[in-house]
Amino acid sequence: MIDSHCHLDGFEARGELPAVIDRARAAGVTALIAIGTEPGDWTLHRELTVRHPGTVYFTVGLHPCNVATGWEAAVEQIEAFWSAPQTVLPVALGECGLDRFHLPKDNPAEAERIFGLQLAAFAAQLSIAKRLSTPIVVHSRGAFRECVDLITASGVDWSKVVFHCFVEGPPEIAELGRLGGRGSFTGILTYKTAEPVRQALKAQGMGRLMVETDAPYLAPVPHRGKPCEPAYVRFTAEYAATLLGVPFSEFDAITTENTRQFFGL
Repeated sequence: MIDSHCHLDGFEARGELPAVIDRARAAGVTALIAIGTEPGDWTLHRELTVRHPGTVYFTVGLHPCNVATGWEAAVEQIEAFWSAPQTVLPVALGECGLDRFHLPKDNPAEAERIFGLQLAAFAAQLSIAKRLSTPIVVHSRGAFRECVDLITASGVDWSKVVFHCFVEGPPEIAELGRLGGRGSFTGILTYKTAEPVRQALKAQGMGRLMVETDAPYLAPVPHRGKPCEPAYVRFTAEYAATLLGVPFSEFDAITTENTRQFFGL
């Protein structure tokens, strides 16, 4: 298995990462993709990739919740990670995208101002991704339509686009499929209230499917409410295999190959 989306900086800061990787391997998780969210974690994740070759891979991107006035200075640093004389390169640009959920609820004008910054930062990162022809990891929360429209307008290759932590329903996953994109699924699949997400998983099928933890967030049942870690992707994968009515070994083989092909591992 591959955890196609996790955040490792917190584990590293607490000195927990070696044990986290050991537990992941014990669970059958052979690779982790550490996702960039802001300049402070980009270099760290690159160092982790060097330290754990063949196990940790990394991406570089500015998360919409980290977009603020002056975001341009951060985005201007992104492309250098693909051209610097390093032994390892990012496997994707992201996560980047749009997030209405975390905008201020009590100040509509400020919320729209911030969302405008997100739109500009996302468009700029899409332009970089198109120039680099690299995969793109999209964060979309409460802004599915705006994300789709911006991606289409950017002219990027939709086959290189994944909407991580997919939380929409069958119509939205069908639209991604028509465009050539895909959704990746987290432990949310296992939550009682997530029936639309389960139906979206079934609608997408296994041809483009990837699974992830988004660790340290969104731990699947039976660990819901506790800190998540990459080993727990196995719970999500086993649950998804049952939903799709396929043996776990088949699910594992197909989704692992999907992830390797998407990120070029």
